[in-house]
Amino acid sequence: MTSEIFAVSAAWSRSLIEFAEGLDPWMQTVTEFGTDLLLIAFAVLFLAAWWRARPLGSRTVGLALFAPVATVIAYLVSRTIKAFFEQMRPCQAMTDLSTIATCDPIGDWSFPSNHAAIAGAAAAAIIITWHRMALPAALLAVLEAFSRVLVGAHYPHDVTAGLIIGAVVATLLSLAMARPLTGLVDRLSGIGRLRPLLRAEGPDGPVAEAPAREPGNDARV
Repeated sequence: MTSEIFAVSAAWSRSLIEFAEGLDPWMQTVTEFGTDLLLIAFAVLFLAAWWRARPLGSRTVGLALFAPVATVIAYLVSRTIKAFFEQMRPCQAMTDLSTIATCDPIGDWSFPSNHAAIAGAAAAAIIITWHRMALPAALLAVLEAFSRVLVGAHYPHDVTAGLIIGAVVATLLSLAMARPLTGLVDRLSGIGRLRPLLRAEGPDGPVAEAPAREPGNDARV
């Protein structure tokens, strides 16, 4: 990273932290808790994507169930990369400012943002299996990334890198695993107790599986 890019990113970070200092205390509290609660929204989307996928075929169900796994792997990748960049957080470097978030100790580095990586991965995994959620999922990921800068935990370049890393890792993993996941769901659907989790049930029994669609289109509603 060039010093020019870092300087611009640091200036933006300082401006946002100074803005956050002027917020009412209740708004600061909401922002502090919101930066973690936003990730819970992705967990809700994971559940909704799985439930909605059951009548849409094995591929869509498999991708929906794999979304949390892809997100965890993306987080681990981000955490591994972080170990190579010993970059101090804004709250550690800008000691003249008061940040909303409690500052992590030196050694808990800033680049890339793990929160942003989780958000980027979750959004990408959801979009792959549920195309109509593309805009809400993307906006949620960007909001999560922005909140990490606002509370003073990360620079803009930290969250940008985190979003990209998470989205790329989750997308590549999901596409690579699509075929194996389809076969696995087909096999597991033959187990009576698991079938309701993988196939939609109607009043007269399991709903017939939707016909196969072209890759990239079977996740649409």
